[in-house]
Amino acid sequence: MKLKRFYLRYYPPGIILEYEKRGYVRSKSIDLFDLTPETNPDELVEEIRQSEPLVTESRADQVKQLILRLQQKQGQKNHRFCFFKELKAHVLPLTNVAFDKSGSRFITGSYDRTCRVWDTASGTELHTLEGHKNVVYAIAFNNPYGDKIATGSFDKTCKLWCAETGICFHTFRGHMAEIVCLAFSPQSTLVATGSMDCTAKLWDVETGEEVAALCGHTAEVISLCFNTVGNQIVTGSFDHTVSIWDVASGRRVHTLIGHRGEISNVQFNWDCTLIVTGSMDKTCKLWEAVSGKCVTTLVEHKEEVLDVCFDLSGQLIATASADVLKVSTTCHSVKSSFLYPFTQCHIIWKVKKADTLV
Repeated sequence: MKLKRFYLRYYPPGIILEYEKRGYVRSKSIDLFDLTPETNPDELVEEIRQSEPLVTESRADQVKQLILRLQQKQGQKNHRFCFFKELKAHVLPLTNVAFDKSGSRFITGSYDRTCRVWDTASGTELHTLEGHKNVVYAIAFNNPYGDKIATGSFDKTCKLWCAETGICFHTFRGHMAEIVCLAFSPQSTLVATGSMDCTAKLWDVETGEEVAALCGHTAEVISLCFNTVGNQIVTGSFDHTVSIWDVASGRRVHTLIGHRGEISNVQFNWDCTLIVTGSMDKTCKLWEAVSGKCVTTLVEHKEEVLDVCFDLSGQLIATASADVLKVSTTCHSVKSSFLYPFTQCHIIWKVKKADTLV
């Protein structure tokens, strides 16, 4: 293997290595999720050298300079985003976008029944994935590998594609209504799909066969997420409930009851101990993944909570709504430190690990 060049990834912080192996150009990432402005760069460079053979002593200074640039960016208080590029992507409106892990490619889904693969730096279209007979609504790369793409459609099917060539490997058939969400398992061996038919299904990436049908919701399954181990999956539904499922057996482990409106999104944290849920009832709830117990309810939003997510450390939760931007960094109570009016709002909440409080 021969190292060709480095790429810097500002978020999540990391360094991308481009290298040549057997005549092919490949890439791998060094994730620096725990990097802070206080991290000792020399010690971190040594850790990277010990674990990554491509980073030799002659490259150590380059890696250090990249780390210093990441730390400088983290130390900035007022982040400003600049317009980069506008693409004439589809002839009809877009439904979704997704990056691969390195950020070098992204995909777009559209009402024109296609998914397109793009080179991020140049804006060049790499492939058009054609074959669906209705809207392409849910799309995903199989990160961190990035060699496969899944597309879910209103035609009730999900398709699995080769990200490099655009060839369709499998068409997953079995849902009785539109597919509105999907996800790859962390090992990229399974694809999960959620549908307006009130079910979620698990599919084998290698064979294209259905592995399990997750039945139990009484309304549309609108969101789903594997934990980082891949042994559990959580589903959110318009029936106001959230379900935790065992992936191996397809058995429902817990039903999380408490929201008074449709669930908009669900997500595990990185260490699989917590689940965050957002709802049209204007609240966000935090749950223990093992017991299914509700830890707390966040009630700051005045409008429906449309999206939720953890940061990579699991210390912060972001919630998106339609009122104002609020930032909270508190342990034992919930308070808003900053208020910014936006048409689309996010609240950032501080999670206290020891007491699992926000």
